[in-house]
Amino acid sequence: MITRIRAVRRAKGLTLEQVGALCDPPTTAQTIGRLETGTRTVSVKWLNRIARALDVSSAELVALPGQSVAPVAALLGPEGARAPTRSMALPPPLATEGLVGVHVSASIGDYRSGDAIWCRRIAPDAFASALNRDILLPRPAGRFLFGRLIGREGDRLHLLPLGANARQLVLTDPPWGAVAVQLVRQL
Repeated sequence: MITRIRAVRRAKGLTLEQVGALCDPPTTAQTIGRLETGTRTVSVKWLNRIARALDVSSAELVALPGQSVAPVAALLGPEGARAPTRSMALPPPLATEGLVGVHVSASIGDYRSGDAIWCRRIAPDAFASALNRDILLPRPAGRFLFGRLIGREGDRLHLLPLGANARQLVLTDPPWGAVAVQLVRQL
């Protein structure tokens, strides 16, 4: 099995030691390095543990036959664009269980027409983890609200819509929510 553990770790800007500390239970940088390079066999248990530490799905850490990746040509930062010092690649986003999509049909807030927003479904008991994040919430009759979750009082959620000068909305006891986790934008 060929893994992308190193590529994902580097893309997130984490060191081997940081990933080891994020694992549950924690492990050493040396172990993570051996799993990355293939000198130690990566079991499903290890793959799942590292995926949780990197906050990605296990599928994103495995290179599948025939699956393409985009090589990174440049790194963009405050100093402008520069060539990467080592080979890097960007894997395509993978649809995993629990993801729902939002297609932006007209520009609003930080989103442009044509954007695809990937959202991870969460249960009501996890709404507190979505504070200050963009979230999709269902309403009766097949309608939805999408905006920044700015507060929670009991079973009421306070949402700030994306439009300019928009007023806060309050939604009571939605059955689920979906937190924005990835933006895919065509240029």
